[in-house]
Amino acid sequence: MLENFKNVLIRLYNWLFNKKVGVIVETEKDHPIDIELAKEDDSIMSNQIFIEINKHRTSNGMSSLKKGNSYSYAYAVRHTKYMIENKQINHDDFEIRTQGLKFRGATRVGENVAFGYATAESAVNAWLNSPSHRRAIEGNYTHTGFGVIKGSNGGYYFTELFYHDNS
Repeated sequence: MLENFKNVLIRLYNWLFNKKVGVIVETEKDHPIDIELAKEDDSIMSNQIFIEINKHRTSNGMSSLKKGNSYSYAYAVRHTKYMIENKQINHDDFEIRTQGLKFRGATRVGENVAFGYATAESAVNAWLNSPSHRRAIEGNYTHTGFGVIKGSNGGYYFTELFYHDNS
């Protein structure tokens, strides 16, 4: 409890005075995620996206991505469920997903989201036709995790997290 209070004070000071002082000690409590959420990903659809993304990357001389850890899937699924609940595609709380993955070894994180595509190919093609989404797909990442869920309206919602992990 005292450590969390200290972290809050350090963050507040750094934010107020635009400085970097103190050592923030982060723990698992700072980045909670229900790992069981990873099981809610539509693994068939996300695997097809994984294949399409890697086809694109390798055809352009880039290395293939590896499937991410369970945390990356859990964070992606949680965000997809949030988008479904809000009936809105967004990148809300991206910083939370980023910090959670960085706490677990990632050095950089990117994200693509989408809604309404019936196939992996159509979702990936839409991303490739958008410069910002293409940059994520072609970015300097090593792993990817998915949160693909079919909403009650029958349309798929997609979150794909990209991250670089040196381990």
